[in-house]
Amino acid sequence: MYPLDQCKKEITAELQKVVAKYHNNEEIRVEIPPEGMGDFAFPCFSFAPLLKKSPMEIAKEIAANIPKNKWITTVEAKAGYVNFFIDTTCLTTATLQSILEKKDTYGYLPKKKKKVIIEHTSANPNGPLHVGRARNPIIGDTLVRIFKAAGYDVESQFYLDDMGKQVAILAWGVNNIDHRHIPASENKKADHQNVGFYQIANERMESDETVAQQIGDIVKKLEHGDHKTIEMIHASYAPVLDGIKQSLLRINIHIDTYVQESTFVYDKSVERIIKELKQTPHCHEQDDAFYLDMEPFGIQGRNTKFFFLRKDGTTLYATRDIAYHQWKAHHADMLVNVLGEDHKLESKQVRVALELLQTKILPQVVFYAFVSLPGGKMSTRRGRVVYLDELIDECIERAYEEVKKRRASELTESQMKKIAELVGIGSLRYNIIKVQPEKDIMFKWEDALNFEGNAVPFIQYAHARACSILGKTKTKDHKFEAAVLTHASEAALIKQLARFPLIIDDACNNCKPHTVANYLYETASAFNQFYRDCPVLSEENKVLRSSRLTLVEATKIVLHTALDLLGITAPEEM
Repeated sequence: MYPLDQCKKEITAELQKVVAKYHNNEEIRVEIPPEGMGDFAFPCFSFAPLLKKSPMEIAKEIAANIPKNKWITTVEAKAGYVNFFIDTTCLTTATLQSILEKKDTYGYLPKKKKKVIIEHTSANPNGPLHVGRARNPIIGDTLVRIFKAAGYDVESQFYLDDMGKQVAILAWGVNNIDHRHIPASENKKADHQNVGFYQIANERMESDETVAQQIGDIVKKLEHGDHKTIEMIHASYAPVLDGIKQSLLRINIHIDTYVQESTFVYDKSVERIIKELKQTPHCHEQDDAFYLDMEPFGIQGRNTKFFFLRKDGTTLYATRDIAYHQWKAHHADMLVNVLGEDHKLESKQVRVALELLQTKILPQVVFYAFVSLPGGKMSTRRGRVVYLDELIDECIERAYEEVKKRRASELTESQMKKIAELVGIGSLRYNIIKVQPEKDIMFKWEDALNFEGNAVPFIQYAHARACSILGKTKTKDHKFEAAVLTHASEAALIKQLARFPLIIDDACNNCKPHTVANYLYETASAFNQFYRDCPVLSEENKVLRSSRLTLVEATKIVLHTALDLLGITAPEEM
């Protein structure tokens, strides 16, 4: 058990004894208060109606009955809270020992023997990934890393739409349009080369009824399991999917499993679901099509009819999605989906259907708002789009200019390019993940490549600085004495390092990857403050120098591990 976990457990146990006098069923939840208000706090407001006393009076009574121990040095009542101050020397000893012992697994939580399937990206394989949805794979991959650190067995999945209209349009284009009529793309990746087929085919479908009919026939043949059509579809999108995979790998994202939507049509899962949904009391028929009435489930207005079977007998994406979720529920203990905010209605419809089918495991959904750049909305269909590959290239180019500006006289060209790659990719991932998923992002270069503020160069530089300090010492095994690390900046940094396991636990339990990014910035800031206030290499007192070097090493380990949770490389030099 980590130091702060142990401390929290003991504080909770002491509170439980005291609170039991008031209310046996009250759940004890301690919080981390604002700076200066202690290390843990217990709110007393819920007791006020029961005891007919003010929260402040209750806080004073509880504080007076909490004994001190090796962790707790002071207990005070303030503004309706019981604030706990823990022993700095005790925390320092336990935290540094834990970090040095566990190294790059410090912060990781015990194995839970539970499997989680995290579905993310799942983009239509009809063209390159674009900037608007770049948030999906970055949030998804970060959650995969966080859940693994939290002790879960994790599988990432990409749900591959190989039956819908979008891939049918692409396939028609690939098989009916002369490649000489496709506008050339500067990017030689297959997804960029092939997206023109989709765009032109889409234009012809909208203007030519014959083309629209032919594309509709492709969709019908897919649903009826026509093998030649299936082979044609797979051959058409395979190069595009390879291009998407290459883009993901550029930003350190690997997906474990690609699950084809067609699987659930051909194994009759979708057919079974249609039969079962028809038997529910919420199913109705309209012009030979079938739908579920969503009004009893809180959906109002024109969206109260959730059609799951068209009048021509074909299913919808959401229908097949229900089958996919039932399959996932048989293969995992927990399901997490990362979806754009434009999928909220469909996600609700799928969830209602899963509940009606008595599916045991329902998905937890992380919705995200879209990323935008100056220039307005983006559309793969119309060709008005900024692709993820372009954003990656520009991140690296701009990072190179920043590195060249600062280090051209000290580094070789290859060294500068290597650093620019790490900073550019890191900046893209960090600038997206640091914002709560549900909030909009306007991607600004001045924010992403800021060497002074809340951006990845600032954090990577803190790690590089720690590496530089340690590289200038001959001794690798540093000894420390907690009693000499008494400076306020040392104490603040140690408490920040001690919080890391709690951060992983919170980020996992609440599916909030941005909390790790915020923690990283706070840790880098605390380390910089420590570096300014506390001499390390120039410290003449050998015990204090060695103890501070230990603190530098511990900080380096935590920064490296936390950056890795965000899929960002921690460079040893900047």
